[in-house]
Amino acid sequence: MGVLIGSSVILAFALVILAITGILIYRYRVWEYKKIKNQWNDGLIEEVTLRSYTYGELEKATNGFTDEVGEGAFGTVFKGVIDNGKTVVAVKRLETVVAESEREFRNEMKAIGRTHHKNLVKLFGYCHDGTNRLLVYEYMSNGSLADFLFKSRRKPSWEEKTGIALNLARGILYLHDECENQIIHCDIKPENILMDEQKCTKIADFGLAKLLMPNQTRTYTGIRGTRGYVAPEWHRNLPITLKADVYSFGIVLLEIVCGRRNVDVELPEEEVVLANWVFDCFEAGELDRLVKDEQVEMNKLERMVRVGLWCIQYEPSFRPTMKRVVLMLEGTVEIPAPPSPTPFSSAM
Repeated sequence: MGVLIGSSVILAFALVILAITGILIYRYRVWEYKKIKNQWNDGLIEEVTLRSYTYGELEKATNGFTDEVGEGAFGTVFKGVIDNGKTVVAVKRLETVVAESEREFRNEMKAIGRTHHKNLVKLFGYCHDGTNRLLVYEYMSNGSLADFLFKSRRKPSWEEKTGIALNLARGILYLHDECENQIIHCDIKPENILMDEQKCTKIADFGLAKLLMPNQTRTYTGIRGTRGYVAPEWHRNLPITLKADVYSFGIVLLEIVCGRRNVDVELPEEEVVLANWVFDCFEAGELDRLVKDEQVEMNKLERMVRVGLWCIQYEPSFRPTMKRVVLMLEGTVEIPAPPSPTPFSSAM
C-alpha cells in the first residue's frame, strides 16, 4: 500500500512539474511573439512604401485561398487578382504566427520593400491584420527555375540558359552593391528563382535575407539556406559575407549548365555530386559530357563552367564578387582556370 501511495505522489508531482513547464514555455513564446510584434511599429511601416491590405480583401482576391501555386517553410502562396481583376498577384500567407514566421515577415518587408530591379520579384503590399501575415507579390506565370530545369518537358535552350544565368547574376549584384543597404539573400536556389511571361529571371523569397548595416561587411548568424546550396563557411562557424550568395549562385549556375540537380544518387557514382563531376570533366577536357547531345558553342560552355567553379571555391576569399561574375558571364574579362572547389581533392 505504501509503495502505491508513494508512486501516486511521484506521478502527481511529475504531472504538476510538466504542467508548470508547459505554461512557462507557452508564456515565453507569447512574450517573444509580442516582443517581435511590438517591433513592427518601431519604424518598419515608415521604412517601406507599400499598400496595406486587410485580411478580408486578400481572402476575396484569392477566392478564399483556393488556388495554391506554391509552398515554403513558413507559408503557402496563392494566386489572386487585385485592382478589380486588372492585376494578377501571388499572395503569400504565413500559416502560423510564431516568432520565426513574424521574423520572416519582417525580413521580407525590410529586404524587398524598397528594392526596384527587373530581376527581383516586385512586392505590391502586405497584410498585418490581427494574427494574419500576408505578402502580395507580382504573379510569375512561368513558375520557378526548378520547374523549368527539372520538370518541364521542353528543356531550356542554351540561349535561354545563358540569359537566365546573366539575369540571376544581375539580380544578386543589385542586392549586393546597388541597394541602400547591402543584402545577403541567404537562400539562392532554383525554387526561389521565378520566371515571368518572357522567362525573365526574378529572385524571390527574402524570408531568410540578412541586411548589412553601413560599413558592415560580415555578420554572424545561425545556418540559413537550403542543403546543397549552403556555403561551407556556414558550417565552419565563420562570419558570413556576400560571398555566401556567390557560392549558392555557383551551384545554381552549374545546375543551369547541366540541366540537373546538384546531387543525384540515381546517376553513376562519379556523377552523383555535380560540382565534383563538373571539375573532373573540366580537368579532363571533356566538357561535352556535361551537355550530351545539346548544341552548344564550346567556348561559351567553358566560360560558364569556369565561372561556376570559381564561385563554389571552398575559401570565400577565392570567390569572385558578383560584379566580376557579371563581367565574366558577359565575356568582357578573362577567366583563369579555376582550382578544385574541394579542399581535400588533392589528397584523394
